[in-house]
Amino acid sequence: MTAYERACEELKSSPRRWLVTGAAGFIGSNLVERLLRLGQPVVALDNLSTGHRYNVEDAIEYAGASPELCRFIEADVADGDACREACENIDVILHQAALGSVPRSISQPLASHRSNVEGFIELLDAARTAGIPRFVYASSSSVYGDSPRLPKVEEDIGEPLSPYATTKRVDELYAAVYHRTYDIEVVGLRYFNVFGRRQDPDGPYAAVVPRWIDRLLTGEPCQIFGDGETSRDFCYIDNVVQANLLAATVGSDATGAVYNVAFGDRTTLNELYELIRDGLAASHPEIAGREPIYEDFRPGDIRHSLADTTRVIESLGYAPTHSVGEGLAEALDWYAENLAPKA
Repeated sequence: MTAYERACEELKSSPRRWLVTGAAGFIGSNLVERLLRLGQPVVALDNLSTGHRYNVEDAIEYAGASPELCRFIEADVADGDACREACENIDVILHQAALGSVPRSISQPLASHRSNVEGFIELLDAARTAGIPRFVYASSSSVYGDSPRLPKVEEDIGEPLSPYATTKRVDELYAAVYHRTYDIEVVGLRYFNVFGRRQDPDGPYAAVVPRWIDRLLTGEPCQIFGDGETSRDFCYIDNVVQANLLAATVGSDATGAVYNVAFGDRTTLNELYELIRDGLAASHPEIAGREPIYEDFRPGDIRHSLADTTRVIESLGYAPTHSVGEGLAEALDWYAENLAPKA
């Protein structure tokens, strides 16, 4: 039995009370679904600025759970009163709420700061005053900034290249201080380019995988910024869900740290595009051979990203189940069935 399987069995036998922020978003709704499948009572908090209420409803339906097991609060994590209300009678926090996207942070730095820093400290302090012992939060591989080292190891970061990266680094610093000062068991997870079901393909800041799937299915051109040889460590959503639950249940000696969460392999944008195009072409032959459009590099983008996953494997028992190809095989099926417009 893997560490993750043991953690799930433990939760089934001894349920905990969970607060998931950003619950109407991509990662948050997948965490809600998994927790509900395990019979866990969940408080789902989201201000719906980028998430969608139907993601929470979808998570409940996919989990086959009673709606009474999931309480939804529409509120902003930067609202201290809302955070304190949401933290009542909670055992574990999975903090996913943030205003994502490097390009968005460059165009809207104050909005990113409010959501990602002010919201983070409000929730962290609400957890302190409520006496919640475990606080797991989403950080980002963007904190590695201009460090040329590959693979990325947790101790070696560079200068941040965007306001978004800066907000995530500040969160890590606050978490470390609260761990040392108030003895809160914090665990930070540096996500590397997560993709999968419920990731929104719409809007100017949509992630590359759902955006390309949507554009290929609708016959629109796909853009690649740069020469396409920029590489990323793409990580399927099931791997990220696993890391969160392991971080939430691991012994206290593994807390007070930050861990890379990735698959541990590099894929260039050109390779990713071909995987998506060829995967879709199996059922949509008109997509075969379609080429992308190349545009200028974007400011703030890191050229190459690859995670060293040694620490998360050794300390949390993390064992990713999906490579980028295996994850795409599932994601493409989901998007083909779910790209119809929703209210």
